Amino acid sequence: MTENLTIGERVAWYRRRRGLSQEVLAGLVGRTTDWLSKAENNRIELDRLSVITSLAEALDVSLGDLLAEPTLLEWSSDSGRRTVPALRDALMDYKQLTPLLGSPPDEEPPTLPSLRASVEEVLDAYQASRYGFATRRLPLVLADALAASRAYSGHDREEAHAQLALTYQGAAMVLGKVGETELAWIAADRGLAAAQISGQSAVLGSLFRAVTHCLLATGRFAPAIQLVNDAAATMQPDLARADDEHLSVYGTLFLTGAMAAARAEDRATTQTFLREADETAQRLGADANHLWTAFGPTNVAIHCVATAGELGDLQVAADLGPRIDTSGLPVERRVRHSLEVARALSSWNRTDDALDALLDAEQIAPEQVRHHYLSRELVIGWIRGTRGRPSQPVADLARRLHIVAGGY
Repeated sequence: MTENLTIGERVAWYRRRRGLSQEVLAGLVGRTTDWLSKAENNRIELDRLSVITSLAEALDVSLGDLLAEPTLLEWSSDSGRRTVPALRDALMDYKQLTPLLGSPPDEEPPTLPSLRASVEEVLDAYQASRYGFATRRLPLVLADALAASRAYSGHDREEAHAQLALTYQGAAMVLGKVGETELAWIAADRGLAAAQISGQSAVLGSLFRAVTHCLLATGRFAPAIQLVNDAAATMQPDLARADDEHLSVYGTLFLTGAMAAARAEDRATTQTFLREADETAQRLGADANHLWTAFGPTNVAIHCVATAGELGDLQVAADLGPRIDTSGLPVERRVRHSLEVARALSSWNRTDDALDALLDAEQIAPEQVRHHYLSRELVIGWIRGTRGRPSQPVADLARRLHIVAGGY
């Protein structure tokens, strides 16, 4: 209902539904009535999740309500015509609750090599921002991984649980991208349980990261920070002899934690986490993609930009962001950085440059741009801020994103 509104306009919509005056809501979030009036009328951009989260809490709505999530996953040749509902059915299948209700005894489990290949296919699709393809494949891969986890014993059982954990992680990450935060939490929670059975510390750390992302998506920044500290503590004893997978997961945990700290407006912890990630990246020595982390010095650099944006240091983000070469990173990381750069440039009224960044990102990963709140908010803001008709590129982009109805 509110998909074509700006975040500020959604705040006003929910405020009226709650029967609150601007004065009361402004007081609840520690702001002035003038500030709230400007935010609701698009004279102040609401682009920091810390601020949006405080408004959501005061209005007793979810963060996703103010971000207009979830958005519809479009049908495509990749996705077919059974998308999120099919994955929801798989996650809510009662047979998954206990092995007592599990697969028929005559069901043949997949071989571990074939299961690994299927899991790799899904996680590669996620990093390529092919959400429709990943969503279509996940229910089938999940069924195979569950069958393997129940059929094998000994070391093979542990490996099957590692692959099951990574399958759940793939589901959590994809569902988080398309705004299905509750389903993402179910997947991450089950993945964490499977990771513990696997006995593989890198896989366990990777699932801790997935749970942290779920906390971030729902505005639970303080618990996310605590989880990163706790998860890192479980991985630290093995750092002295850590392989590249372990180092990559460990470093990526701190990048996720830095985002949580920035959204909690905790500058000191943000910098502490970024330093820890940078030291780990230097030890790793180069950009890599072990266990689908895309971890290395470049990922640390783009998180410096992203955290600057979350902390309101948009001039820093605008200066540093365009200079970072992300061409060696997976598509998902490259496009996420482009969105941050577009936000920073737009905040400094460099709309043409911001539009170019967003159009380049859309060309690379249309599904990711379609589903991220920043791209939708930027385009709606540009349209609202234009007297008369918006430029043709903006109007065309708005239609492709399905965020503005009809003519202008």
